[in-house]
Amino acid sequence: MSTQGTQELAPVPVDVEQAEAALVEHYPRLVRIAYLVLPPSLGRNRRVVTAHSVVQRSLPRGRAARPEAGARVPAPRGAAAPGYVFVRGRVVRQALEAGLPLRFRAWPKRAQFPPLLPQVWGLRLFPRAGGADELALDQRLSALSGPVRAAYVLRGLEQLTGAEVRQALAAAGVADPRGALAEADRVEATEGRSAAALLHSPEFDPCSLQARPTDLMRRRQHAKAALAAAAALLVCGTLLGLPGEGWGPDGAAAPSYARNPAAEAALDPRRLHRVAPMAWHSSARTDFSVWPARGELTGDRALLRRALAVWARPGSRVRTSATPGTPPGPPMDAPQLLFAGAVDRSRVVVFHDGLRIVRYAEPGDGSTTVAALDFARVDGADAASSGALVVGRGHGNVRYLTAPWVSGAVVRDLLEPAGTARPLRRDGHGVTDPVPSPAQARTCRSWEALELRDATGSAARLVTDLGELAPVRLTWGPPAEPADVSTGAARTAWARTACLLPAVRAHGVRTVNSWEYARQRLPEGNGTAAWLCTRAETWRGTGSRTLAQFQPPSSRPPATAQGAIAARSETAPSCGRRDPRVLAGVLWKSRAGRWYVLAAGSGQFTSLTTSGGVSGTSDGNLLAVRATQGARAQLHGRLEDGTRVGALR
Repeated sequence: MSTQGTQELAPVPVDVEQAEAALVEHYPRLVRIAYLVLPPSLGRNRRVVTAHSVVQRSLPRGRAARPEAGARVPAPRGAAAPGYVFVRGRVVRQALEAGLPLRFRAWPKRAQFPPLLPQVWGLRLFPRAGGADELALDQRLSALSGPVRAAYVLRGLEQLTGAEVRQALAAAGVADPRGALAEADRVEATEGRSAAALLHSPEFDPCSLQARPTDLMRRRQHAKAALAAAAALLVCGTLLGLPGEGWGPDGAAAPSYARNPAAEAALDPRRLHRVAPMAWHSSARTDFSVWPARGELTGDRALLRRALAVWARPGSRVRTSATPGTPPGPPMDAPQLLFAGAVDRSRVVVFHDGLRIVRYAEPGDGSTTVAALDFARVDGADAASSGALVVGRGHGNVRYLTAPWVSGAVVRDLLEPAGTARPLRRDGHGVTDPVPSPAQARTCRSWEALELRDATGSAARLVTDLGELAPVRLTWGPPAEPADVSTGAARTAWARTACLLPAVRAHGVRTVNSWEYARQRLPEGNGTAAWLCTRAETWRGTGSRTLAQFQPPSSRPPATAQGAIAARSETAPSCGRRDPRVLAGVLWKSRAGRWYVLAAGSGQFTSLTTSGGVSGTSDGNLLAVRATQGARAQLHGRLEDGTRVGALR
C-alpha cells in the first residue's frame, strides 16, 4: 500500500450511467438553461438547435468523469445530484463557449461552430411567443454578456444562492463570477415579475416549438448549385481514374487520389536513398541515417513500389499501427531504404524518412492484396538507441535487424542475473535468429533481452522488445549519468524490475532507466530494503512514466520476488535529468506482524514528514513510523533550501 502526497479532497466521480439518467430525466430543464445562456445574436432557430446539441454533448466520454468544481454545489430539489449538477455544469460551460467570437490566434471551441446534430432541414423552429414581460426580459438579456446571463439563469431558474452561483460560474471558466452575479442581481431587481416566473414561461421553452418554412426561392437556388457541383466532381473523378502513367493501384494500396509531381517522386523506387555499406565509418553521425540498404530483395523494384504505394495510401485491407505521437502520413521526400528481404514467411521492407521507421510486410506466397504497415518515431536517435530494429514478429518470437556497427549479439534472461548469456546467430544481412519476445508473453517466467556489442567491443548495450519497431534500451544509474546494465548489482536490480516493464509497453518508449536512490534498514531487524526509481522516456519527449519501487530483502529467486510499486506518475519530471528527486512510501508489515509506514527520498531530502492517518517526522531521507493495518498517510519532505516537496504521484 503506498502513501500519497498531501492533496485536496477530490469530488466523487460521476458514472456515465448516472449522468445519462440525469440528462434524460431533466432534459427539458437543461435545454431551457442552454437556450437562455446562448447569445440571442444566433437567431432563434439556430439557438434552439444549438441548445439541444449542447445538452446532448454533455455526457462524459469515459466510463466515469471527474466533476467540475461546481459539482460540489447542492442540486435543486428533485434533481439527481451529483449527475444533474455535473451535466448542468457542462451545459453552462458549452453555452458560454458558443457565445465567444472566433479569433485568428485562438484555437476554436467545438461549441462555437454550428451543431452537427440535431439538424432540421427545410424548417425554422422557434419557441411559442410570450407576453410583454417576457419580450422585455429577452431584450434585456440580449444586451448582457454570457456570464451575466448564466448568473441570472442559475439564480432565477435554478434558485441557487449567491455562493453557489459563483462556484458554478467559476467551474464554467468565468473570469469574474462575483461581478457577473452582481450585474445579474441588478437586472432581476428591475423586473416587474419574479425571475423564476418569467424564465419558466413558454417564451424560453425550446422543447415546445413552432415550425415555419425557410426561404423557398433561395432553397431552390441552392439545390441547383449543389447539383451542378456534384456533376462537376463526378466528371473530374472520372478523368483522374482513366488509365495512364502515374500512380494507379499497387497491391494492397488504395486507389490513386492525386497526380502531384513531388508525391510521385517520393514514391519512385529508383529515387530511394541508399547509403554505402561503409559510410558509417567516416560519418559524423552514428544513427539510422548511415544504415546501408541490406537484404536480398533490395533490387526488387516491384516490391519496393508496392511498399511505397501502400505507405502513401493504405487500402482497406492494410493493417496499420503507429506508436503514440507518430504521424502515419506519406513520405515528404524519397525515403532511405534500410532493408528489403524475406523474413520467415513474409517479404519485409524497412524505410527511414528522418523522423520515422516504416515497416511494410506482405505475405511471402505472392499475395499482394493484404499487407501490414507499422510506424515508429525515432528522431534524435544516437548510436545507443539505433542498434537494432524489429523486422519480424510471430509465434511469440521476434527477429531483429542489427546496425552495421554491431559486432556481436547475445541473449540474456533478465530474471537470471547470474545466468550465462547465449550467443545469437545473425545472417549476412544482420538479421538475427528468432528470440522469444517478452512483449507477447502472458506470464513473466523469463525476460529475454538482447545485448549488443559495437565494433570496438567496449559497449554492451541491453535492449528489449516492448511491442514496437524500435526496441527499448535498458540502463542503470542516476538520471544524470545512466550507464549500461553490465554489473552484478545492476543485473540483480533489473531481475526484480523486469516484470514491471509491461506497464510501459506499446507507449513509444525509447529508454528505461532504473536506479537505487536509497537503502533502508527495516525495523525489528528485518534486514535492508532497497528503494528504486524506474523511469521510461519516450521518443516524442512527452508521456514519460515513472515508477517508485520498494524491494524488501528476499531469499526467493528474482522471478518470484519482484519489487512492489510504491508510487507511479505519468506527468511528473521526477527521477529524470530535469528533476532527479523522488520520494515515495509504503505500508509494510514486519515478520512479527506489526505495521509500519516506511518512506524514502533521494539524497536531496533533509527531512520527511507523514500526516493524516499516521503522524511522524524524521531527519534525513528515511522514515519509519508505527501504523495500523489499512492506515492511509500523506507524505512530504523538505529539501536543503527548505522547499516542501510531495511524494511521487
